[in-house]
Amino acid sequence: MFKTYILILQRDLTLALRHKTEVLTTIFFFIIVISLFPLGVGIDKELLQKIAPGVAWIAALLASMLALERLFSSDYEDGTLEQMLLSPQPLFVIVLAKVSAHWLLTGLPLVLISPLVGLQYHLDFDRVIMMMLALLIGTPILSLLGAIGAALTLGLRGGGVLISLLLLPLYIPVLIYGAGVVVDSALFNNNTETYLSLLMGFLILSLVLSPWATAAALRIASE
Repeated sequence: MFKTYILILQRDLTLALRHKTEVLTTIFFFIIVISLFPLGVGIDKELLQKIAPGVAWIAALLASMLALERLFSSDYEDGTLEQMLLSPQPLFVIVLAKVSAHWLLTGLPLVLISPLVGLQYHLDFDRVIMMMLALLIGTPILSLLGAIGAALTLGLRGGGVLISLLLLPLYIPVLIYGAGVVVDSALFNNNTETYLSLLMGFLILSLVLSPWATAAALRIASE
């Protein structure tokens, strides 16, 4: 199973790097969103520091959703997904590999460039580190939950809109606790560990349940 996971992961990464514009679109979208807020709300330092965690997480959430529609669609259109369904390999392993590739291409770059938020919103070093840690834990949850929505809407017209409607209620707790980590670290509260523990719990639960749910949705969509 591990060999299958690595092969699918390498395949998806290779295919994505052949279409670099799709990968760069997500990164530039994140940068544009976080850059526009200071222009819209002004240069008040205290205000920017207050809204920084929410802006970063909203931008990360929208950037992640931007690439979800393509998660299974290309394989569905060229028949590769059908071959994967007929493969003797467990489908949840294939799903997990594809979700991992999605996170490496969309989630991890956002974590690495998130210090830009600190520069633009006057965040100190500790809060930037806390924000990066929260995004590192939270963005895989966005990809795992997003895979379920992408599978449920596979082959449907207007799938991107349906994905948004399905996933936004599921994303709200991640958004609240992810932003809360940075807010509480700024207030020197003791709730930071609580928020991080909740995010880790969401991540573990998503890792356990999401691949199976996505695999079941893919089987339904292919029938």
